[in-house]
Amino acid sequence: MSAIPRRSLLKAAAVAGAAAQFSWALGRGDARAAVPAEVPAADRPASVSWLEPGGLGAAAGSTFGVAWPKGVHPGDRAFALTTADGADVPVQTWTTARWPDGSLKWTAHAVGPEAAGAERFTLAPGTPATAAKTVSVTETGRRITIDTGTVRAVVSKDGGKLVESVTRDGVKIATDGRLVLLRQSDLDDGDQGNAKWERFDGEISGAVVEQRGPVRAVVRVDGKHRKGSRSWLPFSVRLYFYAGSESFRMVHTITYDGDQNKDFIRGLGVRFTVPMRDAAYDRHVRIAGEGAGFLTEAVQGVTGLRRDPGAAVRTAQVKGEKLPDPATWDQRVTTRMQYVPTWGDYTLAQLSADGFALRKRTKPGRGWIPAGGGRRASGFGYVGGVTGGLSFGLRDFWQKHPAQLDIRNAAGDEAEVTLWLWSPEAQPMDLRFYHDGMGQDTFPEQLEGLNITYEDHEPGFGTPYGIARTSELMFWANAATPTASTLVDQAAAVRTPPQLAVSPEDLVRARVFGGLFSPVDRSTPARATIEDRLDYLFTYYKDQVEQRRWYGFWDYGDIMHTYDEDRHQWRYDVGGYAWDNSELSPDLWLWYAYLRSGRADIFRFAEAMTRHTGEVDVYHLGTWAGLGTRHGVQHFADSAKQQRISTAVYRRPYYFLTADERVGDLMHDLVDSDETFLALDPIRKIRTEPYTPDRHALSIGFGTDWSGLAAAWLTEWERGGPKAAKAEARLRSTMETIAAQPNGFVQGTGLYDLDTGRFAVATEPVVGVSHLSAMFGLVEMCAELIDLVDMPQFKSAWLDYCRYFNATKTEQAARYGKNFGTLLLFQGHSRQDAYAAAQSNDTKLAQRAWAKFDKSDGYTAAMVWNKTPVQGPAALEPGYEHLWISTNTTALYGLAAIQNLALVGDHLPA
Repeated sequence: MSAIPRRSLLKAAAVAGAAAQFSWALGRGDARAAVPAEVPAADRPASVSWLEPGGLGAAAGSTFGVAWPKGVHPGDRAFALTTADGADVPVQTWTTARWPDGSLKWTAHAVGPEAAGAERFTLAPGTPATAAKTVSVTETGRRITIDTGTVRAVVSKDGGKLVESVTRDGVKIATDGRLVLLRQSDLDDGDQGNAKWERFDGEISGAVVEQRGPVRAVVRVDGKHRKGSRSWLPFSVRLYFYAGSESFRMVHTITYDGDQNKDFIRGLGVRFTVPMRDAAYDRHVRIAGEGAGFLTEAVQGVTGLRRDPGAAVRTAQVKGEKLPDPATWDQRVTTRMQYVPTWGDYTLAQLSADGFALRKRTKPGRGWIPAGGGRRASGFGYVGGVTGGLSFGLRDFWQKHPAQLDIRNAAGDEAEVTLWLWSPEAQPMDLRFYHDGMGQDTFPEQLEGLNITYEDHEPGFGTPYGIARTSELMFWANAATPTASTLVDQAAAVRTPPQLAVSPEDLVRARVFGGLFSPVDRSTPARATIEDRLDYLFTYYKDQVEQRRWYGFWDYGDIMHTYDEDRHQWRYDVGGYAWDNSELSPDLWLWYAYLRSGRADIFRFAEAMTRHTGEVDVYHLGTWAGLGTRHGVQHFADSAKQQRISTAVYRRPYYFLTADERVGDLMHDLVDSDETFLALDPIRKIRTEPYTPDRHALSIGFGTDWSGLAAAWLTEWERGGPKAAKAEARLRSTMETIAAQPNGFVQGTGLYDLDTGRFAVATEPVVGVSHLSAMFGLVEMCAELIDLVDMPQFKSAWLDYCRYFNATKTEQAARYGKNFGTLLLFQGHSRQDAYAAAQSNDTKLAQRAWAKFDKSDGYTAAMVWNKTPVQGPAALEPGYEHLWISTNTTALYGLAAIQNLALVGDHLPA
C-alpha cells in the first residue's frame, strides 16, 4: 500500500487528539455521565503505585501528584500514606491546585527511603506518620545547610561553589560542587587549530529555600557563568534532599544567551572534588557501561600481578572492601608495591547514541590506555575508598549525547569528578542558522519560500537566543565503596528515577483536565480494536525514535513532522517538514494516552517530550520570551513564533503528576505572555488590512493564540500563584468578550486591550475559522473552563463552534451568513461533535461524530492496520515498509479522537 497523502495525514492527525477526548459521554445525556454518579466519600483513598516495578531502589525519594474530585477535600486537609500491608509511611503534602470553591484539586506528596520495600500504597485523609529521620534546613547570611539525618550539605548563596561540602558522619565525601563552561570563539570548518578556548565558572547570583521538610527540602540556586568581566549562559539549579537519604538530586537548566556565530560551547559540566583518604590500593573506581556492566578497578590494583598477594587480598579489592594488613600479604608483592602504577584519570565519552569509549591514564602528561567501550553507557560512576566516596550520575546520558564522565587525580589527595552535559571531546555546539536566507528578504519572497519548503523564513528570526535545556543529575555520599548490587541499583535510579503514580481510575474519578478521558476499555470488539490501534501507533513512534536516532542534547524528546517516501527518510532537512515542535499536539496525545492507561513507557515518552518542547522549542529570554517556534529543520529556525507552541496546556499533566518545579516555572513565566503581541504580530505576513500593534488594540486569535494564554492563566489561577488574581480576571474577561462577539468563536479574532484584559466586541459578524484553531489545546481549555466557570454565554459560543465546524456548508451559511470555506482535519474535529452531543444530549450529532471519526479524513476503518508488525528486527531497518501508516505527525491529532472513542457508548458499533 502506498503512503497516505500528506494532506490526508494532516487531517488524520487532528483526529487522534480528537478521539481521545471525544466520546467520553456520547449517548449518555451529560458530560458527567462518564464517571460514577455517586459523590466520592471524603475518606475514599487514592491508589498509588510505582510506575515501573522495583520500588524506590537506591533513589533518595519520590514526589507524585494526586487529583481529587471537586468539593471533596477542604483546602487544609491532611493526608496519610500507608502500604498495602497497612504500614504507615511518612509523607509530606502540599497543594498544587484548587477548585474554584477552594477545595483541593491536586496535591503533591513526597516520600523518602521509608517508602522502599513496598509496591502499592493508599493515600487518604489522616495524620501523616512521623519519620525516624527528618530533613532540616538552616540559613545564615551566605549559606544554606541541609541535613537529611544521614548526610549534610552546605549550599552557597554567592560565589562560585554551589555545594561547598557534603559530609556523612562527620566525614567529607565531596566539596566544591561547581559549574564549568568551556567556550570556543570561532569555528573554522575543517581546521580548528586556531580556535580559542576559554573557561567560565558558574557564579551564583542568589539562592532560595523552596521547601524545608520534614520529608523533602528544595533549594534553588541561580546565576551565570563568568570569566573576568563577562557573564553569560544563565543557569538555574535545584537541589532536592529527602529525609534519611544518603543522596541528593540536581535539576540543572541553562538558557542560551550568546551570539550563535561566536559563542560555541565546547564543554558544559558539573564538577565536584572528592577527598581521597585511603591508601591507593584501598581506593576504587566504578564506571557503569551498558546495563549492569561495570568497570571495577582500584586506583592501584593488586590483581593480575606476576606475584600473588593472596586470594583474600584480591577478593577484598574487587569487592571494594578494605584490604587486610599488608603484613599478611605475600611479601614479594608488599616490597614491590612502589612499582605498581596508580591510575588517577578515567574518561568515558558518549559522542553518539551508538557508542562510548572508556580510557584511563596514570597522570597528566602520560598516555591514555583504552579500557573498554560499548554502545550506550548508563552515565554513572563512583570514586572513593573504603572510608567513603561519591557516586554520581547523569540521566539520559546517551540519549542526550554528546556526554562524558571524567575522574581526575584519583591517586592524589583530592579527586575531581566532572559530569559533562556537553562533552569537550565532541564537536563544539554549533547553533548557527543552517542557510543564508536564499534571498528571502521580503514577505512576498518568504511566502514563496513557504510554498516550496514549508519553512516560514525571516532574516534574524532563526536565532537560538533564549532557548533552554534542563538536565537531571544524582549524587550519593557513600560511607564506603558500595557493593556491586548497590552500584547496580544506583545506576538504575539514574537511568530511570523511580516515580510513584496515582491510578487512572482515580484520575478519571477526579474529572481533571476537563474530564476528557476514561480508562482503557476492551470490553467489546470495537473498543478492543480502537485500543489495539492506539497501541500500534504509539509503538510505531517509539520505534521511530530508535530507528531514526532522534537523540541528542537539543533534539531528544522531539519527533519528526513528515516522511519523504522517495528517500525512505523523514524530511529532516526540508524546511518546515523536519522537527515537529508540538505541531498538532503530539504532547496531548501522549499525555491523554498515559492518563487513560497508566503505562510507564507512554509516561517516559511524554516526559521526554515535555522536557524538550517546554525548553528547546520556547524562548525564555529576549524579545520573544513566552513564545515558541513552529516546526523546522532546527528547533528555533522558523520565523513563526507563537503561543500555540509555548502553551502551558502541554506542560500541565506532567506538572500535576510530578509537582516538577522547573515545569512549574515555565508555566508561571507565561502568565504575562499576552505582552508578546506588542512585540510580534503572528500573522504579519498575510495581513491585508493596515495594522500596527497597539497596547489597547492587539489582534489576538480566539484559537491557537487565546488557548495558549488561557492555559497559562488557568494554571496560575488554580495553583494560587503570585498573579492568580490577575490570571482569573483575564480568563473571565476574555471568556465573556469572546462570547459577546457577533459570531462567538467563529469570529476568529478580536482586538485585545492589555490594560483591561478584554476583547473589543466587534460591530459586524465575521467568519474566521481555521482548521488549526482547535488543534493546540483549545478543546482542552474550553472543556475545563466550562466545567469551572459558570458562564452560559461562553458555553453556548463554544458549543456552536463545535456543532458547525463539521456541518455542511449549507448549514454553516444558514447559521453564520456564509460558509467556513475549505477546511481540513474533520476527523480531528469529531471530538467537538462528540462534546456538543454529550452536552446537549443530541443523538443525531453523536451519530455524525462517529461518522466523521470513522470515515472522513484520517485514521479510518479503511486502513490496513496489520500490514506490517511494528515489533521485530525489521523495525530497525531503513525503509521500514509500514511507514505508510503515518507520514505526517499531524495524523497524531487523530489519536486523541481514537482515545475518546473508547467511550462512544451506544454509538460505537459492536
